[in-house]
Amino acid sequence: MSVSAAILPLLFVALIVYALVRRVDVYEAFVEGAAEGLPVLLKILPYLAGMLIAIRTLRDSGLIDRLVSLLAPASSRIGLDAALLPLLLLRPFSGSAAMASLADIFNQYGADSMIGYTASVLMGSSETIFYEVALYFGAIGVKKTRFAIPVSLAAMAAGVIASLFICSVFFP
Repeated sequence: MSVSAAILPLLFVALIVYALVRRVDVYEAFVEGAAEGLPVLLKILPYLAGMLIAIRTLRDSGLIDRLVSLLAPASSRIGLDAALLPLLLLRPFSGSAAMASLADIFNQYGADSMIGYTASVLMGSSETIFYEVALYFGAIGVKKTRFAIPVSLAAMAAGVIASLFICSVFFP
């Protein structure tokens, strides 16, 4: 068994031992915490459902494919392979949709290809901006996000540019 596979069970056992030493009823504490978490879940559920429906609608409507075909000529001029566009378009909205796009890239081009390397680095250097804003800001009732979205998009753009540069230098 590898160390990484043993960490979670060991952490679980250590937590139970710590609770027993401190004379805490572990089961009661768990049930109490779960009961406190349910209102939070109910509060964020509408925002989560709305975001997931929007993402599914974007994918099923074919809008992503149309955007890719429109942006492909411009992306090739700046050195961005058009195969990476679906990943870049979906990543700010959904991590799971971006993972599906990454899997498609791996299946089509291979994980060890230049496109596979670049897609992997892009995936790690970007974030699900709109998902997080909708979920977390919605859950706490923030109506005006001010600079959160523009700054997040600028950071993602910087990550994309850095990813393309780094991959072109280290994985020619």
